[in-house]
Amino acid sequence: MKIILLGPPGAGKGTQAKLISEKFSIPHISTGDIFRKNISEKTPLGIEAKTYMDNGKLVPDEVTIGIVKDRLMEDDCKNGFLLDGFPRTVKQAEALDSFLNDNEQKIDTALLIDVPKEFILERMTGRRVCSKCGASYHIKFNPSKIEGKCDACDGALIQRKDDTEATVKERLDVYDRQTQPLIQYYKDQDILSAVEGTGEITKVFDKICNVLGAVGK
Repeated sequence: MKIILLGPPGAGKGTQAKLISEKFSIPHISTGDIFRKNISEKTPLGIEAKTYMDNGKLVPDEVTIGIVKDRLMEDDCKNGFLLDGFPRTVKQAEALDSFLNDNEQKIDTALLIDVPKEFILERMTGRRVCSKCGASYHIKFNPSKIEGKCDACDGALIQRKDDTEATVKERLDVYDRQTQPLIQYYKDQDILSAVEGTGEITKVFDKICNVLGAVGK
C-alpha cells in the first residue's frame, strides 16, 4: 500500500505513522530523516541540500524531489510506503505522480489526520519539558505533581520556543497556505481519506485501520 500522510503540526502524525508502518509492514519515509541520511552519507543530493540548509534557505523542490525519488527506488519500498512530510506542495505532488506513473505505480490514498486548530493550540502550547532530564509533561493532559517541577528529577519545567502560541499559530498558517491546495489536489483525484484525530491514540489508529482496510479492498 502506498500512502501519503497529511495533517497539521501537532496532529500526531509521527505516532500514527509508526503504528501504520508496523501494522502494514511498509517503511515510514520522513523527508527529515531522508535529508539527514543523505547529508550524513555525503551523497551528491545531500551535499546540495546542505548548502541551502546551512544558509537558512528552503531546499528547492527539485532537490527534495530528487532525494525522495532515490529513496522510493530502494528495495524496502517495493510493497509500499508511507510518505510523511512529502509532498508539501502541488508541484511536488505532480512530480511524485509523474515518477510513480513512469514506474507503473500510483498512490492508494492521501490520508488526512484532521484536527481543529483550537485543539492543536491547546495541545502544543500546553507542553512542558524538564530542563534537566528532558521528561515531557502537559499542563492539562499530563501535569506534573508539583506545578513547574519535574516528577523524576525535580528540575524546572520549561516551554520550548517552538511551543509558544505565536510560533504555533505561524506554523499552522504556513501549513494552511501550503497544504490546503494539496488537500484539494488529492480530493480532485478522489483518493483523499480523512480521519478525525482528537481522540485517544489507539482510537484514532482504529479509525485509520478502518479507512486503510477499505482502501485496500
